[in-house]
Amino acid sequence: MDVTASDHRPAQTTAIAAMSTRDRIVAIVGSSSGNLVEWYDFYTYAFTSLYFASAFFPKGDPTSQLLNTAGIFAAGFLMRPIGSWLFGRIADRHGRRTSMMLSVLMMCAGSLAIAVLPTYESIGAAAGVLLLLARLVQGLSVGGEYGTSATYMSEVAARRHRGFFGSFQYVTLIGGQLLATLVVVVLELTLSEGEIRAWGWRIPFVVGAAAAVIALYLRRSLIETSTEEVRKSRDAGTIRALFQHPRAFLTVLGFTAGGSLIFYTYTTYMQKYLVNTAHMDTKTVSLVMAAVLFVYMVAQPVFGALSDRIGRRSNMLIFGALTTLTTVPLLRAIGTVASPIAAFGLILCGLAAVSFYTAISGLVKAELFPMGVRALGVGLSYAIANAAFGGSAEYVALWLKDIGVEAWFAWYVTGLCAIAFVVAILMPDSRREGMIEDN
Repeated sequence: MDVTASDHRPAQTTAIAAMSTRDRIVAIVGSSSGNLVEWYDFYTYAFTSLYFASAFFPKGDPTSQLLNTAGIFAAGFLMRPIGSWLFGRIADRHGRRTSMMLSVLMMCAGSLAIAVLPTYESIGAAAGVLLLLARLVQGLSVGGEYGTSATYMSEVAARRHRGFFGSFQYVTLIGGQLLATLVVVVLELTLSEGEIRAWGWRIPFVVGAAAAVIALYLRRSLIETSTEEVRKSRDAGTIRALFQHPRAFLTVLGFTAGGSLIFYTYTTYMQKYLVNTAHMDTKTVSLVMAAVLFVYMVAQPVFGALSDRIGRRSNMLIFGALTTLTTVPLLRAIGTVASPIAAFGLILCGLAAVSFYTAISGLVKAELFPMGVRALGVGLSYAIANAAFGGSAEYVALWLKDIGVEAWFAWYVTGLCAIAFVVAILMPDSRREGMIEDN
């Protein structure tokens, strides 16, 4: 039986077909809670690196220390393709629920390891090596999380509301970032800068490891969305079967290159950009970013619901056009901003354009692949482009600043967004050609 044929759409499991709206909401909440923890743990590193960079690398120029920590942040992304292949295969062959439980358990281990790592002063260069290893474990985990959770949430949602329900993947992804930011804000309000640099930065990682245990418990009760018939197929979760869908694979690569790059530009890198380029106070920047991320998070269901009315392809066309036109002027303005309120407004304008993509990021990709390779297809194609462009965003931006051509970064982002626009023009309309089974 070939489960990857484009005209073959296996029926959903009986349990999924019989689910009420309330049951579907409970399933979305259960799966997304683990997603929130995964991304909280992952981004805790980005938001605390301003404080622990000197703990793991020799004292020197602050930009050089940030480059080292940004390099390790990017290295975590390099593990994503491996994680997406591993957990995507598990999800397609053994079930989405099993894959999601394993990925959140691995994230717990990585966060706990960072929380207890010795510093450069204690063990020298080995501290940086151990930090790298812990980040690689986290990268492997997140690589598996994205494709599987996107697939699960897309499959469990009713057809007419898939955009709305699918948006909660990024609600929890952004929620993880917001939670990480808020924890840092609390630390900044209760501890001195010296205390945070000495030991306080470890607290967010302990919180993340504990939260992962709770998420693991919640995911145990999830209903499986893939059918046993498909999971037992010889081609389920294989690279060979995946590459029978080259158009879908390349479409996701094109979307993700621009989408991930601009997402990380306006979220994780923006903290450093406001501090190093706009010369704003670190604590003020943390508050600005917390406010930005909150508004951005609650806006996702609106953009997701919009896609249910106008179609996923229309959302992606608007995203590509707006980001191509506005990225350069917005980043220039943000780089010279003096007022926190102005910074808030400018960043939010950029993220409004990005929301046309992020609200349906997982869903638009899941609709391109059949059930037998859906988790693998979404995860692997996303992870490759995300590792190459999203994970390196901060490093590339800091490197260009270090060599004196910081303005080039905005044009780099614009170019990738223009590619996403072209891909949107060429993509199929999921309202007619979507691969997710009706339920």
